[in-house]
Amino acid sequence: MHWIALLVSGAFEIVGVAGFDRLNRGQRLHGLLLLVVGFGSSLGLLSVAMRSIDMGVAYAIFTGIGTLGSTLMGMLFWGESRRPLRLAFVAMIVSAVVGLKLVS
Repeated sequence: MHWIALLVSGAFEIVGVAGFDRLNRGQRLHGLLLLVVGFGSSLGLLSVAMRSIDMGVAYAIFTGIGTLGSTLMGMLFWGESRRPLRLAFVAMIVSAVVGLKLVS
């Protein structure tokens, strides 16, 4: 159950980042709503997950999900760069998170 809470918390972090993007694009009310719901839910669920998952592992996975999801969302929906070097660095982040879990 705690692992599911951690995965969902990472997904809500992506929602919060989408709220930042909406705010920057002038959609004040919708952006603020996404930001508050996304980040509020993500931190609440992260707190639940950390009841049985070590802090370092939980936070690394949480930020890894947020980084990967936000980067992919930017590439798919907002035309951000898809250069191979950028994708390689994102892959390194994912590899580091998986490695951290494997050695924990």
